[in-house]
Formats: sequence, structure tokens, C-alpha cells
Amino acid sequence: MSDIITLTTDFGTNDAYVASMKGVILSLNPKVQIVDICHNISPQSISQAAFVLDTVYPLFPGKTIHIVVVDPGVGTERQAIVLRTPVADFVAPDNGVLSYVIELFCDEKMEEKGVVKAKLNREIEAVTVTNKRFLRSPVSNTFHGRDIFAPVAAHLSRGEDPFEMGKSIGDPTSIKIPIPRQNSDALIGQVIRMDHFGNLITNIGRKDLLLFLGASLPVIKIGGLVIKGLRKTYSDAKEEELLALIGSSDSLEIAVNLGSACDRMKLALEDIVGMEVQVGKMG
Repeated sequence: MSDIITLTTDFGTNDAYVASMKGVILSLNPKVQIVDICHNISPQSISQAAFVLDTVYPLFPGKTIHIVVVDPGVGTERQAIVLRTPVADFVAPDNGVLSYVIELFCDEKMEEKGVVKAKLNREIEAVTVTNKRFLRSPVSNTFHGRDIFAPVAAHLSRGEDPFEMGKSIGDPTSIKIPIPRQNSDALIGQVIRMDHFGNLITNIGRKDLLLFLGASLPVIKIGGLVIKGLRKTYSDAKEEELLALIGSSDSLEIAVNLGSACDRMKLALEDIVGMEVQVGKMG
């Protein structure tokens, strides 16, 4: 059983989609607490949803149930799954949105025809959701968040056994998690998310920087611009000044004090994710 269900979606807040999911959950378990993680994931961005979930789920109490609905394959043959781990349960489409969680518990990955499958170890189990007893009826072809994921999570919160919901699988779908690479001169990463403030969050972690830099100061190149050194806080820079720092996700972040790095660099949304970031050593 669980007292908390979280929601991460790309539904936004201008429509009733999120409220519909909450209504289904509360109808089945009026005592559960529902927590919104984020509903402004870029539409259909599986990688962004996976990253955002990874930054927050470890902060919740054990046995929390996390629903993730970023689902460009809704209505297709892609499966709905429950992922049971020692720390939490996850309910999501089997499309890679749980990749960072799976990464912690997989022994190896296999790729076939562009699809990555993760072989799970014994600490984690995945179940495909096929038992109609746990779903709304009829199931819409376009709104599995309401008709599959919400009721399944609600049933789990009431103590239902996930292994009654379908068949176990040992190889859920994953995505290639972007990791920085290093050559003789630079540590090369990429932007993986822009937050509400226009800060550009990269896949270069604090540990990556320490291993590469040693005692040296960094020179960061992004989008034709150069930033020298790291700041401790946003306010260490002048107003409207571009800066780099280690943000709350423990990753290298490009920001502007009292402004937006995205606006400052005149980037469109489609330009951001995947943008290359190079870190060299100063002097």
C-alpha cells in the first residue's frame, strides 16, 4: 500500500487531462495524497521526462507510486508497465520514460532495430498491464493516462498485487542515456533540459568536472559563447550576465543572473536539447 501517488506528464495545465487522472485515482482511493511533479514536459519528450523523474523520485518516502505519462505511442502496441523496485513503484508506458530508474537495476542492455532493451537484475521486477479488471472501461485509444495508468496506480495504492495485473517481463524498453565524453582537450556534453527560468541544464555532472579538471578552472563553450570559471550562485554574476555553475541537480548549468540563458543566447526551444557543451581547462 502507498499513501502517495505522483504525476509527471506533458499534458500542461490548460486542459482537464490532469484533473481527469486525479478524479479516477480519488474515486478508487479517496485517502491517497496526489503530488504533481511536472506537467510541462515538452510534448512527447521521453528523455526529458526520464531526466525530470530521476531528479525527484529519490526525495519521496519509500513505496511512493510514480505515474509518468509522456506517451507518443499511445494507442499503439507499446505496453503499459508497472515497475516494482526496492524504493518505489512506477506506472508508465514501456517507452523509456523510466530509463534512469532502470539503469540502476539492469545487468546489461541490448539494442535491436534502434530499440534498447534492459535486462533487469533480481532487485527489480516489471509487469505488463493487461488485466482489464484494473482498467477503466472502455479504454480510450488516446488517453491511457486516465484509463490505464491512473486506475492501475490507484489499485496499487490500495495494496493490489501488481503480478495480478499482467505478465512479468525481464527486458523493459530503455533509451540511451546521454553521457559526456572526453578527448585530449575537452569534456564534451550536451544540454538535456531547459527549466522554467530559462536555465540550460547539461548532462555534465559535478563528478565529471572534478575528474576532468582536477585543480584547474574550466572554460565552457556553448553556442559560440565562452564562459570562464564557475560561480557558486546566480547572484555571484552581474545582472544579465551569462554564467555557469553546478545547479541543484548536481550538473553543470548555464544561466543568466536575473534573466534567461535561453533568451540571452537567442535560442528556440528546438535548438536547446542536444546542444553541445565543451569544457576545457583554463590557461
